[in-house]
Amino acid sequence: MNTPFKHVYGPVPSRRLGRSLGVDAITFKSCPFDCVYCQLGRTTNCTLERREYVPTAEILDEVRRKLDTGDIPQYVSFAGSGEPTLHSGLGEIIRGIKAMTDVPVVVFTNGSLLWRPDVRDDLLAADVVIPSLDAGGAALLEKVNRPHPDLSFERIVEGIAAFRDAFKGQIWLEVMLLGGVSDDDAAVDAIARHTARIRPDKVQINSVCRPPAEAWARPVDARRLLEIQRRFPGTVEIIAEHLDDMAHAAFRTQIREEDILALIERRPCTAAGVGAGLNIHVTEALKHLEMLVADGKAVTQITEGQVFYSACERRQEEGEKARP
Repeated sequence: MNTPFKHVYGPVPSRRLGRSLGVDAITFKSCPFDCVYCQLGRTTNCTLERREYVPTAEILDEVRRKLDTGDIPQYVSFAGSGEPTLHSGLGEIIRGIKAMTDVPVVVFTNGSLLWRPDVRDDLLAADVVIPSLDAGGAALLEKVNRPHPDLSFERIVEGIAAFRDAFKGQIWLEVMLLGGVSDDDAAVDAIARHTARIRPDKVQINSVCRPPAEAWARPVDARRLLEIQRRFPGTVEIIAEHLDDMAHAAFRTQIREEDILALIERRPCTAAGVGAGLNIHVTEALKHLEMLVADGKAVTQITEGQVFYSACERRQEEGEKARP
């Protein structure tokens, strides 16, 4: 009997990375932020504590088993259900993966802990780090990201800038903008000024595309995003929601329910997204998703005219256990 994967998922389609093997190293919704746009809902464990939330050895074993299947991704990415830099073994995990494969390692982070030297040291082993900066000042940080009370805006920005000074790999700075909240010229220009301090290799402008934690978190329209793009220095791109060309020769003919649940428990997905991530035809994905809904294992939500599927129980018990 095959041991199920609990901490590794995919490869899944990524707007930026093509096909990415996801590593979920943190218990559900453990994060220093409680972002209003988060696709996983409200943070249940708002913390700054670094510890081994998930056993390091288990993660490395699962990555090795995934790679042994021969389905080689374009990237191995740390993302998932919480803030990856909270894991005290992050550096060991990254180095362990690098010893297994030449596939580049990417870490998505909200950047909230980069003021810590140990976090910066752990991330030095990665190939690409994608921190986020969604505000140009303390007031907007509080409104959009709702950080842990011991965090300050200046500390966060200085931490990201300090990491830039030490890191030899690529830094792609993600800026998540909200319609009517952070998309006016003054708010955008404030973020752009701090971007100049950070000196990323490129800026990636994003907006809400999945069901957010707060209903008032709305996307910025496409025309405005193009205007905003011109206000940032350096290389700037708008990352739009789309499905990458997976270029597979054939679809899988069999799919396990647990594979779909592992995907939609970490982020809401459309049927097309599930199909691309698991290499099955969209109609086959839709059939399985509707069965999960009928069985009470998944729910639907319509956002911006698209139907998204989410698992009913996205490891809430783990989130409860993670609370201090």
